[in-house]
Amino acid sequence: MIAGGLRAKLACVDSKQLPESFAGREFDAALLRDLPPEVDPCGERGEFHTCVYDGPMFATPVSVEAGEVVNRDGFVYADFK
Repeated sequence: MIAGGLRAKLACVDSKQLPESFAGREFDAALLRDLPPEVDPCGERGEFHTCVYDGPMFATPVSVEAGEVVNRDGFVYADFK
């Protein structure tokens, strides 16, 4: 994903599987290094969900600015403006 030129941010984190501080972070090499060993790096077990905002299939990047981060019943959502 990263090598293919996609850019994404973590939009939702399951706080039972990943610390809340990951919500809103850029999906990049630093994030992958920081993931706990039990977390799938692609979030395939529902650990997190991403919002892709740029990549080869985009005519132009979508502008995303960090908004509010909220915890709703154990799921931490990062809002983007």
